Amino acid sequence: MSDKAPSITRRQFMRQAACAAVGTAGLTCAIRDLRFMNAAVAQTGINDYKALVCIFLGGGNDSNNLIIPTIQSEWNNYAAIRTAALAIPLSGAPFNIIPIFPLSSDNHDYGLHPACPELATLFGEGKLAFLFNAGTLVFPMTRAQYQSGVLQKPPQLFSHADQVTQWQTSVPNQPPLTGWGGRTADLLAAVQPNAPISLTVTLAGANTFEVGTHVSEYSVGTSGAIALSGLSPGTARYTALTNLLALSYPNLQAQTYANVAAHSINTSSVLNNAIGNTSAANYWTVPFPSGTITSPTGGSGLGTSLGPQLKMIARLIEAGNRSVANGGFGMKRQIFFCSVGGYDLHTGQTAGQTTANTTPTNVVQGPHANLFAELSQCILAFQRAMEQLGLSNNVTAFTASDFGRTFPSNSQGSDHGWGSHHIIVGGAVNGRRTYGTFPVLTVGGPNDTSTGRWIPTTAIDQYFATLATWFGVDNTNLSTVFPNLGNFATPNLGFV
Repeated sequence: MSDKAPSITRRQFMRQAACAAVGTAGLTCAIRDLRFMNAAVAQTGINDYKALVCIFLGGGNDSNNLIIPTIQSEWNNYAAIRTAALAIPLSGAPFNIIPIFPLSSDNHDYGLHPACPELATLFGEGKLAFLFNAGTLVFPMTRAQYQSGVLQKPPQLFSHADQVTQWQTSVPNQPPLTGWGGRTADLLAAVQPNAPISLTVTLAGANTFEVGTHVSEYSVGTSGAIALSGLSPGTARYTALTNLLALSYPNLQAQTYANVAAHSINTSSVLNNAIGNTSAANYWTVPFPSGTITSPTGGSGLGTSLGPQLKMIARLIEAGNRSVANGGFGMKRQIFFCSVGGYDLHTGQTAGQTTANTTPTNVVQGPHANLFAELSQCILAFQRAMEQLGLSNNVTAFTASDFGRTFPSNSQGSDHGWGSHHIIVGGAVNGRRTYGTFPVLTVGGPNDTSTGRWIPTTAIDQYFATLATWFGVDNTNLSTVFPNLGNFATPNLGFV
């Protein structure tokens, strides 16, 4: 036998290399899945109930007018840069900034937009906290580093679609595959292997946040599960369809479709029956806003979509926490997503604003004030609902948005920004405090890219990892959910 290695043709080499590549990809997937399985097994000791509720403010909220400095000199600077078109008056009730009194101190005083008295109430009760200047980051970044390009920036900054995706994945430097809510659900799904509904539920249709590898988001409408039209349980047509779906089909595609359709119909029925307990119009002690919401600052008002979404989430939480024996879902963990649009206010941010006709009344009314009134009133109703259910300490809601907006006015509104302030609410929140670092409100200052867009001083990885830790993701598995978390010195911000 010859010791000489057998020759190999170019075509054979390429074929073998291709097979090896496929094998490597399969091995990578297997390792990834095994990591999730091992992590999940390690966390199966969870026995309590907790829920996370993401409230997404679509379009990019101008949080520069949500939380405002109230020391006279700082407000003067705020007003000079925002101009009379956007600057909220410091005094002059009922149009003045609502003061808040944080237990934490950073040598500043703050207040809220006059359309947000309910948020001020919850803050004063210690059930709400604010996170300053959070945004998408790959690494911590200074203004000098931003301008020199020495560090990697999140791609497509100031783009709605890209920043929405990055906020919902918390992985700005990789192609979007899963959301951080979906990865969290994958990790914790093992604590409830026979759950009657998905661990992730959306009230706002498909979203990236809840996309997982193993757990799929379940879409629900504000009236309940979305059922097949004209097919009510107990009718002849309903019985005929379910009988057809129960048959065995030789075609694999047909059998899969039948299984999925039957599961969907069954889940819809289970869900609608479970939320029946809370169907009465007067069930909630504090009614959820519906119809047109009017801001305390006046104006034409806004038809709310957030109120009905949060009301359905409250109903699903009531059912989720109730045992299966009592007609509920018997869940241990649930993740909810809802969304409200309208925050992309390049123009018409306030009411009746013109260069020659800007008054305190004009500034505190209009689309942005209406959106803040909706957010404030709906968050209060949701928190009161959790207290009514005895689940205040078990449910944490939080805001997210595409990005903040520019600090200077463009005379009609504000442009796409970067870092922004956010709200965390619930009985478990270490409230009446602010977290993170408030930006220096100076165009060209240390927190500015160049045009009044704040470079985030807190990464969304830190923001969301703090929530995920409270939810049950242990420290050894945080990097599975947040691959870039190790780039930041403080993985837990301590607000919950």
